[in-house]
Amino acid sequence: MNLTIFGASGRTGTPLVAQALAAGHTVTAFVRDPAKLTIQHERLAVVQGDTTDAHAVARAIAGADAVLSALGQTKNSPADVQTVAMRNIIAAMQQHDVKRLVSLTGGGVRAPQDQPKLFDHVIRFALATLSGKVLRDAIAHAELIQASNLDWVIVRGPVLTTGPFTGAYQVGWVGMDGKPQVSRADVADFMLKQVTDTAYLRKMPMLGGA
Repeated sequence: MNLTIFGASGRTGTPLVAQALAAGHTVTAFVRDPAKLTIQHERLAVVQGDTTDAHAVARAIAGADAVLSALGQTKNSPADVQTVAMRNIIAAMQQHDVKRLVSLTGGGVRAPQDQPKLFDHVIRFALATLSGKVLRDAIAHAELIQASNLDWVIVRGPVLTTGPFTGAYQVGWVGMDGKPQVSRADVADFMLKQVTDTAYLRKMPMLGGA
């Protein structure tokens, strides 16, 4: 498949690109700084651009079979970076008739199936208090996706670590038993599976450590 990956040079995007190539996919990696993505492969095209540029986003999505987003807030990013990017991504997917979208966000974004425990409420309150702009941006980006006509999966993660791929992670909803952290390589693995899997179509599964 031809996959376009946004946030490809980030800490989750990089293993996502590597795993997609290892699985035989052709990847278009959309990055702001190509020097940050050190992977080289004959099936990898690195496209420099900014997700606030709707035309650049559309060019990167043209010809794709699916789109994956590992975008997130960084220290100097605008308060609405995910929301603006997703607005442009959705418009470009509709323009080019690309249906499958997989986007990563945090566990502070709630789903109807969630059954949060006291710990989850505390964490969400802390996020809202200390990182309110991040949470608001994540929620707004998810609302845009849910309102679209795309075949979407929003993957939610807890604390993400730089540990190795294990394949031993849990999939469920906020409130499930499991470790409140998971490696970025495991998150990438699950995101990649959602390109073809339909079990979580138009849902927001939560990952956790086994």
